[in-house]
Amino acid sequence: MRNFKLVLTYDGSRYRGWQRLGGGENTIQAKLEHVASRMLDKETEIIGSGRTDAGVHALGQVANFHGETSLTPEEILAYLRRYLPEDIGVLSVEEVPDRFHSRLSAVEKTYEYRIWNDPAPCVFQRKYVWRMEEPLDLSAMKRAAKDLVGEHDFTSFCGNRQFKKSPVRTVSAIEITRRGGEVVLRFTGSGFLHHMVRILTGTLVEAGLHRRDAGQMPAVLAARDRQAAGITAPPCGLCLVEVRYG
Repeated sequence: MRNFKLVLTYDGSRYRGWQRLGGGENTIQAKLEHVASRMLDKETEIIGSGRTDAGVHALGQVANFHGETSLTPEEILAYLRRYLPEDIGVLSVEEVPDRFHSRLSAVEKTYEYRIWNDPAPCVFQRKYVWRMEEPLDLSAMKRAAKDLVGEHDFTSFCGNRQFKKSPVRTVSAIEITRRGGEVVLRFTGSGFLHHMVRILTGTLVEAGLHRRDAGQMPAVLAARDRQAAGITAPPCGLCLVEVRYG
């Protein structure tokens, strides 16, 4: 049985997220599995590095699948590109050792969240940004972000109240920059909880709008209570940029 690693890019606007769901195929995983199963003439499971939410995009999602086939990685790439919809793209295919697992082998991920922070229209990027006319104070956002970097219990930033695993995660960097009318938040860490990046973004935005004290983050973390953190930013501005492996 051979093991193949895929690097994917997709526009998540019309999908219900990555994870295959019962009662429908409108997910990224289901679309990929449908095409891969037809290619291999056998039901094939595609394993993703993580479950992006409905409406969330990816520039560098990683997945893998096992299959008995004589096809080369180049032939698999050509087949997937031919039959997948235009909003799901395969950047590369390579054969990897059997022990490689796109989720369990990952050591670090980077997400970007884009905010259009300008009263001018944002016509061509409107599906991929959170539009916000009120000016953001980036200095306040950076002060707040500083206290969120490191290893913490991120229960306050988890959208799943029934989450059973450890809520401790390590965020190695949060970068906040302005590119013209756009504010970009870039999060890098060992892993992220359900809705964690979107809740971090919403909380930092509240600090940037001076609706929350920038020095409040240690207390928010210590509360271990979702109600202590800020709003959940909409999915449209979020993109999985890169997944790194050891």
